[in-house]
Amino acid sequence: MAQQVSDLIVERLLEWGVDTIFGFPGDGVDGFFESLRTHKDKLRFIQVRHEEAAAFAAVGYAKYSGRIGVCVATSGPGGIHLLNGLYDAKCDGQPVLAITGHTFHDLIGMDYQQDVDLDKLFMDVSVFNERVMGPTHAVNCVDAAIRTAYARRGVSHITIPKDIQEWPVSDKHRSGGNVPQHSGDWSAPSSAHPNSALIRKAADIINAGSKVAILAGRGALHCREEVSQLAELVGGPVIKPLLGKAVLPDRSPYTTGGIGLLGTAPSIDVMDECDTLIMIGTSFPYMEFLPKPGQAKCVQIEIDAARVGLRHQVDIGLVGDSKAILTDLLPLLKENKGKKFLKTAQENMKSWNKLMEERGTRTSMPLKPQVVTHTLNKLLDDDAIVSSDSGTIATWTARYIEMRGTMKFSLSGSLATMANGLPYSIGAAAAFPGRQVVCVVGDGGLTMLMGELATLVKYKFPVKVIVIKNNVLGQIKWEQMILEGNPEYGVELQPIDFAKVAEACGAAGYTIERPEDVERILIEALRHDGPAVIQAVVDPNEPPMPGKATTKQAIKFAESILRGQKHGMSIIKDIAEDKIREVI
Repeated sequence: MAQQVSDLIVERLLEWGVDTIFGFPGDGVDGFFESLRTHKDKLRFIQVRHEEAAAFAAVGYAKYSGRIGVCVATSGPGGIHLLNGLYDAKCDGQPVLAITGHTFHDLIGMDYQQDVDLDKLFMDVSVFNERVMGPTHAVNCVDAAIRTAYARRGVSHITIPKDIQEWPVSDKHRSGGNVPQHSGDWSAPSSAHPNSALIRKAADIINAGSKVAILAGRGALHCREEVSQLAELVGGPVIKPLLGKAVLPDRSPYTTGGIGLLGTAPSIDVMDECDTLIMIGTSFPYMEFLPKPGQAKCVQIEIDAARVGLRHQVDIGLVGDSKAILTDLLPLLKENKGKKFLKTAQENMKSWNKLMEERGTRTSMPLKPQVVTHTLNKLLDDDAIVSSDSGTIATWTARYIEMRGTMKFSLSGSLATMANGLPYSIGAAAAFPGRQVVCVVGDGGLTMLMGELATLVKYKFPVKVIVIKNNVLGQIKWEQMILEGNPEYGVELQPIDFAKVAEACGAAGYTIERPEDVERILIEALRHDGPAVIQAVVDPNEPPMPGKATTKQAIKFAESILRGQKHGMSIIKDIAEDKIREVI
């Protein structure tokens, strides 16, 4: 029975099915934490070491489970620390609820300690954002926050002044219009279908195409069977932006894999040559990799009407759930008998996969990062949950970790923030106990939130952390060279022995330095009963080359070498070796 405002909030979270909350305590949320303590048998609290990690963990929990992720932080700095993770949720459209404290209700705006108006600070990041004003406001706020987060696929935020958290439950100050128990703990996904005329027009456009490309993003993760049927019917290759990596298995005959700088050359070919584009549930941001305006007819399937036409000119937009729309659309499509476009893409993928195999099995020193992820891929369970951080490791993970079975994968998509990988894995481990959880991170990203290794140990999350260690902010280095034509600057990192850090935190630590040791050590680490960090010391000059380098990129690269890029000859040697292996 609720005794105070915080009890009302916690008990309403439970009625919404919330079972886990990530966060960090502070005096601004003491009242709320007392309620967490008295409800700890029903609502699990995961204490992280930094509030940013709490928000990331909530995002990971939401991405992998499909349920709302919840995080809590104290007033002032604690709430501020949440922001980067919350923007990650906003940019990737994930339902997350952030609960923060505030200073005393009658000292707000009076420059009291930690008097930061978080409800104003969070205005841009949130789709729902309110300050709880008393016991008769608490349940209404929780209901509206969760319902809105689900409906608008975004961040909700409620902040509670620290004294109000401990106010007794009472109807004494309830307003006349606030009818008790008027608010419901129920949210329903959209089940609306576009009208049949629009579906028919979309089918006509697709049937008229001879080279149909399918771009399937995270909004298609729940319709693998329908996307496969679509690809078979229209003879269309499926390109997968990274958030949609698990839409189809990577060895499906229908997919050419990823797109963008870290995508595949066959995907670029498909986009360059298609005459019809079907976009399904994707917010892939890099428009330069899509067909040029006027090149292809476009049908876009999108749950958010505001995103129709955002990235590419659209001939027909179908708004609603991807699975429902594809179910309506498939019976109207004619079979492409020849499937020449798809067959060409399949031949190209054979060559691409052979090239990746070549690069992933090199025995030269220094150790190449591709060797690590190529070997890791062979050892993962068919239901593994894999998270990646941002940086060059996103390229190695995207190209070598192959989706199969019921594997799940994610990373920070549109925000492309660093440091998300490890906290995402905490969210995954909390949501799916018993499943293999692995994160692939760089030394730069891991260092930002390295304290979360202790979180893994504290809660016995058996996450395996693969650190690709090159002592440099690799992606930024290559961007400075290839995109700007500048020698690298400000990107070198002070080396850290991550295996020793892991051991100091109570986890197992492993080090890989030679190609012949990669498989043996990874097997040993993956079998370890508990969290483990595997640092792979790799060649810092191995370039994450685009699937197809452009002339402009080549010129910028040459400029950076001429302007004094360190180890220029070593980099040229690595690139030359890669190119030679492509043709021999």
